[in-house]
Amino acid sequence: MKELNVNQANMYLAWIVALTATLGSLYFSEIRGFIPCELCWYQRILMYPLALILGIGTFQNDLSVKKFVLPMAAIGWCISLYHYLVQKVPGFAPIKPCVNGVPCSAQYINWFGVITIPFLALTAFTIIIYLMIFIKPKKN
Repeated sequence: MKELNVNQANMYLAWIVALTATLGSLYFSEIRGFIPCELCWYQRILMYPLALILGIGTFQNDLSVKKFVLPMAAIGWCISLYHYLVQKVPGFAPIKPCVNGVPCSAQYINWFGVITIPFLALTAFTIIIYLMIFIKPKKN
């Protein structure tokens, strides 16, 4: 039986996190009926491809996907952090509120007064970034 090395394990775990985040966001919108706000859409635009890229990279044992995953996850992390601050820090929201759709300050869930949907996305992007940082290139 072939052993899983640290790089492969990190790729696999990052893929599981991205897949869970993708399926979780689909659950919230398609099953629970939560309408995504504009910032949620930006986070989805960055997370959904990560599930695909990391899945392909994991099963092809292609560590080069790191160069695509890290920038996408970093941008998603920034958007998630900003979105979370808009929800939780008074006065951080834009002066001009949303006129169409759901406002980005809306909180469909607020578990323990801390955990919101952007917080879940922020956590997923953080874990993916952390796992990608510790992938080391193969030695020739």
